[in-house]
Amino acid sequence: MDRDLSEDDSVVDLSFEAESPLAPPTELLERLPSYDWLLQAGRGQTFFPPLEALGRPQEQRSWSSFLEHRVPVMTEEVAREALLSFVNSKCCYSSTVAGDLVIRELNQQTLCRYRLETFSESRISEWTFQPFTNHSVDGPQRGASPRLWDIKVQVPPMFQEDIRKFQVPHSSLVKECHKCHGRGRYKCSGCHGAGTVRCPSCCGAKRKAKQSRRCQLCAGSGRRRCSTCSGRGNKTCATCKGEKKLLHFIQLVIMWKNSLFEFVSEHRLNCPRELLAKAKGENLFKDENSVVYPIVDFPLRDISLASQRGIAEHSAALASRARVLQQRQTIELIPLTEVHYWYQGKTYVYYIYGTDHQVYAVDYPERYCCGCTIV
Repeated sequence: MDRDLSEDDSVVDLSFEAESPLAPPTELLERLPSYDWLLQAGRGQTFFPPLEALGRPQEQRSWSSFLEHRVPVMTEEVAREALLSFVNSKCCYSSTVAGDLVIRELNQQTLCRYRLETFSESRISEWTFQPFTNHSVDGPQRGASPRLWDIKVQVPPMFQEDIRKFQVPHSSLVKECHKCHGRGRYKCSGCHGAGTVRCPSCCGAKRKAKQSRRCQLCAGSGRRRCSTCSGRGNKTCATCKGEKKLLHFIQLVIMWKNSLFEFVSEHRLNCPRELLAKAKGENLFKDENSVVYPIVDFPLRDISLASQRGIAEHSAALASRARVLQQRQTIELIPLTEVHYWYQGKTYVYYIYGTDHQVYAVDYPERYCCGCTIV
């Protein structure tokens, strides 16, 4: 077995200690009256938002103008152009089919997509630390720390997610590093402070088995310089970076999140729903405010029910852990056309969806790969 060739009383062997936690032992830190409960918990805590008054009362809406919206009728010419544009964007699709096919039937349907966005802010606190470099300390001697929801910060643009971290004022404490016990270094776990380890080639025998020559890797010494500590026998403490002390402080973590609820009205065609969820649509209705209310009288009952369900789900999910800053709900028209066409004695189908005429063609004839027809 390897043995210690040098003992250094200025470093501590922490080879078998667990990695230091984010927060040091509770008894190490002084009590901060504003955050006694945080110290007792020993972990990050969520701060419930203060109660606020609701927004404006619900307004009566008239949908008569929305019913006047009409999506342009799909024609054979537009359907063929959409397919040609799709084929030209694919390297392995023959454009001959798109030019020669015979369109037999156009089944057009207009869908509605409801979308609810809820932009919220949540705050949690946690103990953290960094190496102390002898700068000024903003500790409790400078006053009581503010409550976390009283700390003013710049809110990002609405509906843009972000995470920011801030040091809570007057929460800093300087303490000896709990990893190296204030020494700045600790004994290397690879060589146990020796600076060298047993040669991996000869296993410390100085010669390889059944060979009279000395081991070339260790020059016959039976030992090699420890690669973990470069032969020093000890390493700089990774926790305090050799500074011996740590600055502990309460960190405020603010998360701005945009929660999304989407619903596409039912349809009888075989176009994948995930494509329709991403399709471009014509905006029919937009409602944005600090609080929005369910749509209850839209001509399509599924949309009204989706609005009620989405708002209820967001309210239940965020009420106890986040502050809602803004909500936005929209209704869009999504045109969808099923195109039946004939080519070389067979009937095929493709779909045109969205206001930008995207195409979904699952069984397009004459597709190629590396110059070979896929049968």
